[in-house]
Amino acid sequence: MATLNNLRSLATPPQTTSPPHSDSWTSRTARSETRWGRCGAVISVSGELDAANSSELAAHVRRSAGHCEWFVLDLSELTFIGTAGFTSLKVIADHAERESIRCRIVAGIAVGRLLRICDPASTLPTAPALADALAGIQVFQRFA
Repeated sequence: MATLNNLRSLATPPQTTSPPHSDSWTSRTARSETRWGRCGAVISVSGELDAANSSELAAHVRRSAGHCEWFVLDLSELTFIGTAGFTSLKVIADHAERESIRCRIVAGIAVGRLLRICDPASTLPTAPALADALAGIQVFQRFA
């Protein structure tokens, strides 16, 4: 019987809710760094986001979001974002909504320009600054 229990413990790895080992993501033209809080994260991205790296960033954010009740994607330090970046932002926001993870995106200048063209109805959950995004997350937590 003890052997059977040992086999079961090998077959089903324990579930973990701790943050992933990688707190950063890097491509040729962009990088991100994640600061973890008690039940969420701020993922800050700098550099240039385009067709060559936006889907990689989206995958990194989705993996990180799997360990969160909320996250803020701070894009205020991006110097360029292409239309593929908008698609990735939409994928990230849709994933968060499906998984009931509270999400805010800090746009910044480059992202703001793109959103005026690609998201004129303001469907993405954006905030003008990191402080505003964090305040919005706190409001959600109080009423959740």
